[in-house]
Amino acid sequence: MTVSSQIKPLNLALLTVSDTRGADEDMSGQYLEDSLLAEGHRLTARRLLPDDIYLIRALIARWIAEPDIHGILITGGTGFNERDSTPEAVTPLLDKVIEGFGEEFRRLSVEEIGSSTVQSRAFGGLANHTVIFCLPGSTGACRAGWEGILKHQLNSSHNPCNFCALVLRKPDKPVARLDNPIGSKAAR
Repeated sequence: MTVSSQIKPLNLALLTVSDTRGADEDMSGQYLEDSLLAEGHRLTARRLLPDDIYLIRALIARWIAEPDIHGILITGGTGFNERDSTPEAVTPLLDKVIEGFGEEFRRLSVEEIGSSTVQSRAFGGLANHTVIFCLPGSTGACRAGWEGILKHQLNSSHNPCNFCALVLRKPDKPVARLDNPIGSKAAR
């Protein structure tokens, strides 16, 4: 593996999904923010939402459409509790699933949590030239995912391959039009 100090920084958005944590208690989101900034990437948006399938889906769809967002990191909502709905919210938005991400994440996690790793629904995918990675909500899981996979796959100089060339070709679309109402015919 050849890694140089000259990386192409990506614009990354970060979402924490939690019904119980506020911004001050969001250690997993803070870990991911600190880690991506330390690698030279830019944090373009950070949000914390309750575990609500439609709120999550609406925000992620918006970020996918934004031409300046290359990647999205999501922490939380990937387990099997009744309210865990990140996979159900995000999967319908994907153009392609990155099968190997969830597989590799669970392989790495077995060292720390043993067979409990089978209860992780961590996954990754691509939509509109935007890479999306969904991690469990624990800081340990975020650390395993970042250190073991993400910091390499989001590094433009990581060989033999990484996701940077794909996401840096994201088309520029008029996403601002989403906020331009035309009004009723009577008002025009």
